[in-house]
Amino acid sequence: MKLPANLIDLLHQASPCYVTTLMPDGSPQMTQTWVDTDGEHIVINTVQGFQKVKNLERDPRVAVGVSDPSNPSRYYAIRGRVVNITTEGGAEHIEALAQRYLGGPYPWYGGRDQVRVILTISADKIHAMG
Repeated sequence: MKLPANLIDLLHQASPCYVTTLMPDGSPQMTQTWVDTDGEHIVINTVQGFQKVKNLERDPRVAVGVSDPSNPSRYYAIRGRVVNITTEGGAEHIEALAQRYLGGPYPWYGGRDQVRVILTISADKIHAMG
């Protein structure tokens, strides 16, 4: 499914984003994260070994919520699936996201030995509000 232009605009900003994956027992697991796009997909940067990565390696289904930082009542709810998981370019990508979200270099909260992972998400269903 093609991403709407207004959603792409939000994905290019420091927009609040929540990602929901499925635990092995089927229960939801949600985390707040930074978000990006390649123009066709939603792109999330995370850390190898985190629960959401383990969940997505087992079951690629995902729900993503992205809200407008200037008007949180305007948001997009996206259901889709992860179509690619890679570590290639992960460290460089988190540095670019840090410039957007923090205005400076990434502080490497968990230490520089972390392996950054890029999740590429294809949208199956998009709901816009506001």
